[in-house]
Amino acid sequence: MQSSITIRRLDAADSHLPHVADWTFESWGHLSPDMSRQQWSEETAANCGAGGVPSVFVAERDGVPVGTASLVVDDMSIRRDLSPWLASVYVPTEQRGQGIASALVQRVEQEASDNGITTFHLYTPDQQSLYRRLGWQAVEDVDYRGERVTIMRRQLG
Repeated sequence: MQSSITIRRLDAADSHLPHVADWTFESWGHLSPDMSRQQWSEETAANCGAGGVPSVFVAERDGVPVGTASLVVDDMSIRRDLSPWLASVYVPTEQRGQGIASALVQRVEQEASDNGITTFHLYTPDQQSLYRRLGWQAVEDVDYRGERVTIMRRQLG
């Protein structure tokens, strides 16, 4: 029997921060080619706020990180008019299919709601169906840094 997943907020000194920064850099670092791994890690740490925007969350099983998601001010340089953003939803391949991503998204949605945010956004090249199941709506398809992505919106409350 697998133990349950817990989701908690990261702070900049958290021992799981290097895992989170590495996961997200490996997945999306190519979208910021001018940013080094160290700069990426520093930005991830800077997004570890005390509450609201920005916030970084980690999902854990038995103290081992199994996923992450963030609530950030800006995640798309061509759409700075949209804010805030659900960003960096990541679950390692071997942990997928267990509802971890959905739980992380719902935790970020709760954080947004608790802080008076009624509308926020995300973009994804390939996970539209996951987000639609969770209540997100497609807004537009755009080319962003060499990828075709869908901008999606979530209305809360």
